Amino acid sequence: QIGGADFTVFRTTKSKSRLNFLSLLRGGYQDYVLGDAAFDYLKERRGNPPVVHGLRTFEPQHFCNQVPFMAHLADKGVDILNRQEIATLAEAGLWGSIRHHGLMANTVIVSDDAGQFRVGNHALCWVHTERLLQKLMPTTAKEERLVTIVRDLVWRFYKALKAYQQCPSPQSAPAFRRRFDRIFTLRTGYEALDTLLERLHRRKNELLKVLEYPGIPLHTNASENALRTFVTKRKISGGTMSQDGRVARDVMLGLMKTCQKLGLSFYHYLGDRLGIGSEDHPIPSLPATILARA
Repeated sequence: QIGGADFTVFRTTKSKSRLNFLSLLRGGYQDYVLGDAAFDYLKERRGNPPVVHGLRTFEPQHFCNQVPFMAHLADKGVDILNRQEIATLAEAGLWGSIRHHGLMANTVIVSDDAGQFRVGNHALCWVHTERLLQKLMPTTAKEERLVTIVRDLVWRFYKALKAYQQCPSPQSAPAFRRRFDRIFTLRTGYEALDTLLERLHRRKNELLKVLEYPGIPLHTNASENALRTFVTKRKISGGTMSQDGRVARDVMLGLMKTCQKLGLSFYHYLGDRLGIGSEDHPIPSLPATILARA
């Protein structure tokens, strides 16, 4: 799902892997690039050092598509039957292509921490983060009270971040970071809670990305709400039987959701496009309507 305040688009792919996600971020390009960005990616993903060393060259290497890229890996002695290693190298090649074409330069990916989305400049959803506190299962009244106190501190901090978004002030960022440390370095004596707080503290940079980029959302609710229509349709009608069925479902749901966001009747929109609507009140082009609102 790709969307904003005025539109929603659905596209169903064969996989939800990181490899697939990166291929979508690459846009219409088909190439693979082994350059600085690719090797930085391999370093972050702890790629096999001997393999990485064997692939590194002084100049970036450019491959027009997957076939010459895989042939190059085979020529360099990479075990192409090692699916995990090949996947990591392919991801690096895709990320190299993304950066080579100047994509994702200032884009922040906000996610629920699903592994496939943890690429590039990444931020964590605060709603999903707080949900981890909800999932704790205290066994005593004291432990339950401690969880309630910590959740209250987190929600108060979240509200302060929302206020920061409305009026960003770089001078106040250090104070937010100190306040974050005070909350997530608390040691309550409730082992499960303390372990979770310690784990979340390690993700400090991703949770406080909004201090650097005030325009990003603090949560993924917009995408979650858009996808709810898709999931409801699947629960009621089941899955699709063919690629044509998937395309039809994606297109129609996207149009319906977009009309809803634009305050247009989907029923009247379909009638207008099929030539059975009222000529006195034609439905304008959706792209033109969206651009007019931008």
